[in-house]
Amino acid sequence: MGQTLFSVSRSSSLRRVGLAAIAFFLFSLTLTLHRHYTFYSTSDRGLFNQIFWNSLQGRFFHTSLASVLSPDAIYGGEISTITYNYLGQHFTPATLLWLPLYALFPHGVTLIVLQVTLVTAAGLVLYALAREYLNPPVSGMIACSFYSATAVLGPTLSNFHAIAQLPLLVFSALLALEKRWWWLFFPLIVCILGVHEQAGLIVFGMGIYLILSQRYTRLGMGLCTLSIVYVLTVTNLIMPQIADDIHQQFPIEQLGPYFKTDETSVFQIIGRIIYQPWLLILEVISSPGKPLRYLLNQGLPLAFIPAVAPAAWCISGFFLLFLLLGQGLSVLAITMDSAMAVVPGLFYGAILWWSGHRNSHRLYPQPLTPRFQKIWSACMMVSILLTITTNPSQTFYFLIPDSVNPLVFVSLPQQWEHAAKIRSMIDKIPPEASVSVTQEMIPHLSERREIIQLPAVEFSDAQHDRQQVEYVVADLWGLQRYQAAFPQKRHLFYYNVVLIDTLVQQRSYGILRFENGVALLRQNAANDAQAIAAWLGYRQTLNPLIENIHQELNPTSPVS
Repeated sequence: MGQTLFSVSRSSSLRRVGLAAIAFFLFSLTLTLHRHYTFYSTSDRGLFNQIFWNSLQGRFFHTSLASVLSPDAIYGGEISTITYNYLGQHFTPATLLWLPLYALFPHGVTLIVLQVTLVTAAGLVLYALAREYLNPPVSGMIACSFYSATAVLGPTLSNFHAIAQLPLLVFSALLALEKRWWWLFFPLIVCILGVHEQAGLIVFGMGIYLILSQRYTRLGMGLCTLSIVYVLTVTNLIMPQIADDIHQQFPIEQLGPYFKTDETSVFQIIGRIIYQPWLLILEVISSPGKPLRYLLNQGLPLAFIPAVAPAAWCISGFFLLFLLLGQGLSVLAITMDSAMAVVPGLFYGAILWWSGHRNSHRLYPQPLTPRFQKIWSACMMVSILLTITTNPSQTFYFLIPDSVNPLVFVSLPQQWEHAAKIRSMIDKIPPEASVSVTQEMIPHLSERREIIQLPAVEFSDAQHDRQQVEYVVADLWGLQRYQAAFPQKRHLFYYNVVLIDTLVQQRSYGILRFENGVALLRQNAANDAQAIAAWLGYRQTLNPLIENIHQELNPTSPVS
């Protein structure tokens, strides 16, 4: 009878987890595809699409879209170069694990499906991992918690990012550890390290847990040593060979400001952390609100159990500390991809807490009472509602205004109509042509070598010669709608309008089409009579707004 009840319980839990996985997959895939096709994806998705596309051509990790994010471009005024290697900015070789899949379906949408699939699969592996310790009902609750977590939902609904691989890889490695599948465990550790240069902190945390728990002390010491050697080797030897600006990015960008230095090396940073830890601690204490909210959001879907789970702090604590010490605490956004890296350790720690403690070689699991199950379910629902209200990556732009005062809201019919206008224009651009576009178009045109973001129109080609793009496409309608509430959009709107004015006046580019606030220009082409008339009429209506923005940017300069 007991065995029958257990089988029924297991079947019910499996069904619940399966339904949660299907719901998560369909919910996330539908929203991310809708966001993409209505031109709300941004340059990050296009960046990875271009990396995959270039890698298929043998130009591994080359991207013209990432070079503008390097310190040489930001501080040195360097233009985009099509030979820039992304590994010099973030070391993510494990991303190419999925290149064979992309080769079968070489399109940006493939990355959307891949990301949702990876995260969905991670929840199923988590259930299998939980079953190593827990009964089916508690294991099912933990898996459902994963699918309801804002730190999982938010980054999944965002642009493609390398960290989307981490939950699946870490859960799989921990499951292999429990099964003692060493043939699988060690390759997975290598893959985890290859996800990101900072993923070594996750492996280091796993090692600390194994040492303190005394389960595999020598293995834990090995993992700690491997992670330290890996991070120092990658950031000091490998990445500087790819891009000479690495020391200005990692970890100086993250920790350097606390030490009032611009040239400190990784080794010096580590030494100062050891000898001057109070500088970092004071930074966190001085701004307690944001870290506290972040931790509450991370713990909410698990009913805050990770707060009292030592293993959770061991595994995720070092990466979490790195985030808490981020410059200005700007990385503490629960919907950012970095939040997903904290998730595996918290959930594994929750599994171990629920498994209870050993006493006289007997295991005493924590009981799941009906009352706490209701509280836990309520926490999951609140987490889902919070995810929707935070509107991650503007996914719910058609439900939630991006700004209330002033009101900025775009309805579905408006955006669908506008998206059709954009698509009709970019479809006219040849596949091999060089282009510069506003960022929402980048994911749709990134299967090419020469693409940059407006208002830039120059790039460095394969021979390092300065070139101008053949086509320019500017979505001024979108920028104009958002400029009232967002200064960055306001300034981009101004710069793009001024750029089009300049290009047309210099006759270096001609306007081929202008419709619904979207301009298509081509180098050395004559203006289409109807398009230039439409542009001049639209431009006339912008004069007061352009003058106001000009005065904001140049208060002492008259409008030209």
